[in-house]
Formats: sequence, structure tokens, C-alpha cells
Amino acid sequence: MKLFIEIIGWIGAVEVIIAYAMNSNGKMKSDSVVFQMLNLTGSVFLIANTWFNAAYPSMVINVIWTGIALAALWRMRRK
Repeated sequence: MKLFIEIIGWIGAVEVIIAYAMNSNGKMKSDSVVFQMLNLTGSVFLIANTWFNAAYPSMVINVIWTGIALAALWRMRRK
């Protein structure tokens, strides 16, 4: 189980970094579904990892990050 949690934590970190880097370099817009899904799944994976490792301050940041991504996806869906 620990190995699985570590793997999804690393996948989540890579997803969030890819989304941020692509957006910062003009390769992906923040209003794209792909950008928001990378942030959403990345933050959910990081929540699992930080909860398992009792890193609660990081977990709170990722819970907020998840909420932001969900709100953005909801707004996109309504348009």
C-alpha cells in the first residue's frame, strides 16, 4: 500500500507541475479542460499521499486546489 501511495503522489506532483509549466509557457490555457483535469487529478493524488503521510498542511492546500479545479470545471460545463 505504501508503494502505491508513493507512486500516485509522484504522479500527482508531475501532473500539477506539467499543468503549471504548460500554462506559464503559453502552451495550455487555464480555461482548458485538460489544464483543469491535470490540476484536479494531480491534487487528488497528492491529497491521498499527504493524508497517508500525515502531512496535513500540504493536504489542506491540495483540498483547496481540488475545489478550485472543480469550480472551474463546473463553470466551463455551464458555458
